[in-house]
Amino acid sequence: MSRKRTAIDFEKALTDLEARVHQLESGDLSLEEALKAFEEGIRLTRDCQQALTEAEQKVQLLLEKADGSTERTDFFEDADGDA
Repeated sequence: MSRKRTAIDFEKALTDLEARVHQLESGDLSLEEALKAFEEGIRLTRDCQQALTEAEQKVQLLLEKADGSTERTDFFEDADGDA
């Protein structure tokens, strides 16, 4: 899946999640409708968390070395080289 597609999927899931939260906060849903909205919200939350985890794993920085070459490294790697 391309980056653009993933970003669109994440944005849609987040927008849908916000809509479910507003529905639940309104207090206008029946118990059955509220449970359905809650279940959908949980699924959307998991989808968003998964997308963020995948994006985090892909984040890398290109660091320029003293000799001008570049080195790919994990974004979260600390100064000791431990991830």
